[in-house]
Amino acid sequence: MRIRRTISAAGLTMMAAAAILTGAPAAFVAAAAPDAACYDPEAAGAADARSRNGSAARHDPNELTAAQVAEREKDFAARVSARSATADIGIQAVITIPVVFHVISEDGTQANGNIPDSWITNQIAVLNAAYATNTSFQFTLQSIDRRTNAAWYPIVYGSSTETAMKAALRTGGDGTLNIYTGDLSDDLLGWATFPTSSIGTYDGVVILDESLPGGSATNYNLGDTATHEIGHWLNLYHTFQGACGATGDSVSDTPREKSAAYACPTGRDTCTQSGVDPIHNFMDYTYDSCMYEFTAGQATRMLSAWNAYRA
Repeated sequence: MRIRRTISAAGLTMMAAAAILTGAPAAFVAAAAPDAACYDPEAAGAADARSRNGSAARHDPNELTAAQVAEREKDFAARVSARSATADIGIQAVITIPVVFHVISEDGTQANGNIPDSWITNQIAVLNAAYATNTSFQFTLQSIDRRTNAAWYPIVYGSSTETAMKAALRTGGDGTLNIYTGDLSDDLLGWATFPTSSIGTYDGVVILDESLPGGSATNYNLGDTATHEIGHWLNLYHTFQGACGATGDSVSDTPREKSAAYACPTGRDTCTQSGVDPIHNFMDYTYDSCMYEFTAGQATRMLSAWNAYRA
């Protein structure tokens, strides 16, 4: 999950534990969902989040506790092993992901959610440019679904209305990316679901409409909120997920990072392990203009997760 914020906060609790194994959101953490789980602030660890205007950040559903990561990694390893042992199932190396945009509006006006098609096509172009380097993924726009519904606007993370909205609108199979846009609760930029063994209707990515290319979210309107959230959807953690610990974000070539980076700092190195903080990585919290890379290890992890959960 991304929260719009220009400086890091002390640390906030967050998360939805049950969501992890049921197909819940990965909103910059593993979020909970109705068919996945319910958001439980008490079950989470501390995490900073990104805020759109510098206000106090809320819980970040895509920041996991160590126990949640361990559980996810155990399941992931088992599924990768089982997939590799199944000779009659082809492992995909190049994937084009169909994308369905659900544009949620309060009253049908652009000021209240009804963004133009050009923003969406530009967003797809941003995604393809971001994922073209190092990764096996590209994206194709399958359809745009416009809905005017005041009850769904703003989209409130972890709410019964979010659950109902997704249950009513989600389309396609496990490998179809459903993106929901609109104004969001709690100053959030977006959230997503991690892949799980049982992908349900809560699966997908939610992003602030004004974070798309052409939007008005200052410093976060170049389209990389979607890049970041889709990283979670493809099983990436934040670069600072494990802080300076031995496993970090579970990717070997991502330098350890003690905490989230904001804006676009220079010379930041918060851990004693080799490598400066990965402030240019799409899975950190920096400005869109500061983000431009996935590592080869992240690319491998996303491909493995795709074949384990979504292929």
